[in-house]
Amino acid sequence: MKLLLVEDNRPLSEWLARTLRADKYTVECAHDGLEADGLLRTEAYDLVILDLALPGLDGREVLKRARSRRNPVPVLILTAFDATRDRIEGLDFGADDYMVKPFEVHELEARIRALLRRSNQQKNPILSCASLVYDSNSREFTLAGAPLALTPREHAVLELLMMKAGKTVAKRALAESLFSIDEAVNPEAIEIYVHRLRRKLEPGDAVIVTLRGLGYLLKPRHEA
Repeated sequence: MKLLLVEDNRPLSEWLARTLRADKYTVECAHDGLEADGLLRTEAYDLVILDLALPGLDGREVLKRARSRRNPVPVLILTAFDATRDRIEGLDFGADDYMVKPFEVHELEARIRALLRRSNQQKNPILSCASLVYDSNSREFTLAGAPLALTPREHAVLELLMMKAGKTVAKRALAESLFSIDEAVNPEAIEIYVHRLRRKLEPGDAVIVTLRGLGYLLKPRHEA
């Protein structure tokens, strides 16, 4: 899952980015509103964490512009503005959630997980495909009851496929979720990660199916 963190306080931005990357998210950072608006015009994200008091372009305007382009990305406002009027305004502009600084990072992480589940139409934090189970709270996979060891990139690919289980996920969507804007994207890398995942899933009964020209599909083996 790829997140955009829009925060002009660089020490806070760097600390929060490290924390979220340790949680296995791909994180890109913007430090002013104009940069954030540009990224939201050209890049795809699974979630945006947005400060309101930004140089260049106010966070409210960033949000309004994104929604005017019909960008459905979930937006969590994280700001020092704690007046009721600010909360109402932010939500009315199209934010999906609102948190006030200072904040507890564990609460922020929980809200991120909830928003990602909601955006993928998943209310249950425990997702399953045959004997493959994913706990979206701990962000851990098990296969036939045993922990499934994955590299961060393998985890990112399987997480997106699990969130979209039963639906085709395009190779481009996997690449966008896996790589940040500063990384060179090699389409063949996705094929390598999928190949490795298939080998690790062999002891169970969930499989990754290739739909040529369309992408990949995670489904129970008996339906493949």
